[in-house]
Amino acid sequence: MCVHYLPSFNRGIKIVIKKNISQWGGASSLALASALLLPAQNAIAHGFLNDPPSRAFQCQKGLNKDCGGAQYEPQSVGETFKGFPAGVGGAPLQGPVDGKIASGGHGLFSAVDAQSATRWYKTEIKDRTVKFDWKYTAPHPVTKHEYFITRNGWNPNQPLARASFESTPFCSVDGGNVLPTPGTKHECVIPQDKNGSHVLLGIWTVGDTDAAFYNVVDVNIIAEAELPGGWSNVGSIAASTQLLAGDKVKARAFTADGESASHSVEISIDNAEEGVPENWAFKLADKINKTQTLIQAGIRDEQGNVAPVKGQNNLYAQKDSGVVRYEVALDMKQDESAKMALSSFATEYVLDKGRATLNFTMLANREMNVEATLFNASNKAVGSVKTLAQGSGTWLEMDVRSEPGTHHMTLVGTTTDGRTTLQDTQPVNMTGEGGAKDYHFVFPEGLTTYDAGTRVLHPQTGEVYECKPFPESGYCKQYTPTATGFEPGVGHHWQTAWNQL
Repeated sequence: MCVHYLPSFNRGIKIVIKKNISQWGGASSLALASALLLPAQNAIAHGFLNDPPSRAFQCQKGLNKDCGGAQYEPQSVGETFKGFPAGVGGAPLQGPVDGKIASGGHGLFSAVDAQSATRWYKTEIKDRTVKFDWKYTAPHPVTKHEYFITRNGWNPNQPLARASFESTPFCSVDGGNVLPTPGTKHECVIPQDKNGSHVLLGIWTVGDTDAAFYNVVDVNIIAEAELPGGWSNVGSIAASTQLLAGDKVKARAFTADGESASHSVEISIDNAEEGVPENWAFKLADKINKTQTLIQAGIRDEQGNVAPVKGQNNLYAQKDSGVVRYEVALDMKQDESAKMALSSFATEYVLDKGRATLNFTMLANREMNVEATLFNASNKAVGSVKTLAQGSGTWLEMDVRSEPGTHHMTLVGTTTDGRTTLQDTQPVNMTGEGGAKDYHFVFPEGLTTYDAGTRVLHPQTGEVYECKPFPESGYCKQYTPTATGFEPGVGHHWQTAWNQL
């Protein structure tokens, strides 16, 4: 028996379901669980921004990764109370909680609340006239649609909050409190002073409930626009990487004929304080303004004046400069003090019917993305594990399928800022009992080459599967993140395409 409590819409109401939810299976059980988290009065009202695609829809399309439940239900993401942006300046809080704007505060979708300059795929906006298109999977009457955009100089590495967005929408469409007409698009113009990386917030306010749907859209605005004074936006300085003393940053200017040395500007990082992202972005923008007459860097105010800020800065050029775009290049020196090595690693591990679980540690004095891979004598990978190493010691556990013999463990680690990659390789002898089944790929690696006789190891089940002969072999390639029916050992119809070895 499962007991579910509804959120604050109906605080205290309890629903008891006397069925085993697992019988629904896969995405269906996820959809059922999600429905129980939504307000009872609006459990069937759903929808999402189809174009430009919302963050959650990009998850379903596979362009965004590690999205939690959002990849299965983009139509349910961001539903909470209406009233945004009430809560500013001491007013009563309405709408989503700061830091939970993308998810609407639902734990099932909390992964989409993660926010950094590089976390999400960005849709390029090449035309400032945008035709917003909503897909309504269960339409309800619409009070209004509103579209907000992040402020100039917003910090892309902090959770989205009301302060991240302009206080008023740049576009609003009256819904008349009637059902939306399928295919209707909202034609809106993105403000001329908005360029580079921004987040759009589309809000569908429902007419017959207390709810609204909040959809965030990650964009890179590259639409050309001539601003007052003859200035055009030609790029931006995104402050996203921590730098060290001795590093350099260069704003590389490009004309139609190639790179322009006379309009390119470089700075050096002299100390740790200057290496803070918002600080070096300010220093670079300030130097551009001091050394260039036809180029300006910073944020434009309502009077058209441009001044550098500690954060993201836009780059503007006069037509006479010939500059059409800028690229920011980081010249980061090797971190000579970075260390990494395998530790508590035995020289011998014992196989049981071709399988073993290797437990060992690694040491690092920097935060690193690490991958450990065990290779057999033929240099074939027979086990691997990835993790983020934080602190001096990190425990690793690796599942191995192999045969007795000499192996090598290779550990590769890259510091999270990308400046330094280290490697440690140690020999290890696998003893004991063989019996592991050989395979060609670890699913879904090499998916497009699967054919009759192809053997794959599925990491979720730990089993090896062989693609059936023609014509069933054609199903072995029928897999996408949203179509998993023939996934070996996991999909509902996997036995149509595969034999388990």
